Amino acid sequence: MKSFAISGSPRENVGKRDAKELRYQGQVPAVLYGGETQTHFSVSAADLKAVVYTPVVHFIDLDIAGTKAQAIIKDIQFHPLTETILHVDFLQLDENKPITIEIPVKLTGTSPGVKVGGKLVQKLRKLRVKALPKNHLDTIDVSIEELEVGKSVRVRDIKLDNLVITNAQEDTIVSVTTSRALRQAEQEAASGKK
Repeated sequence: MKSFAISGSPRENVGKRDAKELRYQGQVPAVLYGGETQTHFSVSAADLKAVVYTPVVHFIDLDIAGTKAQAIIKDIQFHPLTETILHVDFLQLDENKPITIEIPVKLTGTSPGVKVGGKLVQKLRKLRVKALPKNHLDTIDVSIEELEVGKSVRVRDIKLDNLVITNAQEDTIVSVTTSRALRQAEQEAASGKK
């Protein structure tokens, strides 16, 4: 799992006026919880962009005025119109406690079903995975090498060591369906045989 370092400054006041002033200065109010105490602090909006506007999941090495903690982003509040980040909640990681995070699915290989004209349909782009922080992955690789037309890969088909996927076992991750062109070709072939 990739790590990303962010520095923060402790917040003296935790009111709305203080938060507004911070945002005006290019800072985002934040809170770190999950440890012994909650810490209110602010981080640079520019620093957050690299970890928020990406499909990649990052562990974040926070440094709040010399106090270090490893965390993940648990919740982000955006402005409804401008999409600017208003507030971020960080969850402090404990190496002995499993956490559940969404990890992107990466399709690998070439589907024989697509080669003959089938249409690849990816239903799940991320999977919810529970594991100790050290066992989490950057992506979950799903092979489509065996995927023929009409076949699919379900959550139950994915086996990972030291990780538990919490999505429903029957959920389809990716499938190959009959495309319109393939259906038409099959119909033409069938009508030509009569």
